[in-house]
Amino acid sequence: MDPAQIEFLAEKESISILPNFTEDKLYLISGEVGPFQPQVPVEVPLWLAVNLKQRQKCRIITPDWMDVDVLKEKKAEELEGHLFSKPLHPHFLELSTIILGMSSEVKDADEVRTLIKDIWDVRAAKLRKSVNKMINHDGGGGKPLAHVEINNITVLELNTIRGFFTASLDHLHNLRNHAELCLNDPRYN
Repeated sequence: MDPAQIEFLAEKESISILPNFTEDKLYLISGEVGPFQPQVPVEVPLWLAVNLKQRQKCRIITPDWMDVDVLKEKKAEELEGHLFSKPLHPHFLELSTIILGMSSEVKDADEVRTLIKDIWDVRAAKLRKSVNKMINHDGGGGKPLAHVEINNITVLELNTIRGFFTASLDHLHNLRNHAELCLNDPRYN
């Protein structure tokens, strides 16, 4: 999947809005949303929230996990542990990017943006370290690890390493096979 496809999936996530209009329920393919009453919070897919916000029909309610204190706590948690902690949201980077780009009502938006980027960077460093550890590990007899378990990563995080990781494993496999052939060939001994 490319980042645009992952963002498309993220846009299906529910978010709260405060509409400034009255409307009965909307019947969408993904299910029904509403009814809409002015200043009464309602859960809608992010794509609908963005559409309504662009038409000035609602105000997006910032998710609780985008609070500065929550983000500082999560950053500290990520920095303390060597394992991945549970992400803020399965699509935290995509949602926060869209919300921060659309909504001027986000409290302390610059600090929120910085903290989310810091959390992303810490998690990316852990991911690179995990991949490096797996690739460089020798399970005995010249064999790399057969598998590795990485919990609590998001689809976007996994996708950022997919191409590099699979190509690295292919190259490593080819090098090990070539080295084994050379060791068994009397011309190289």
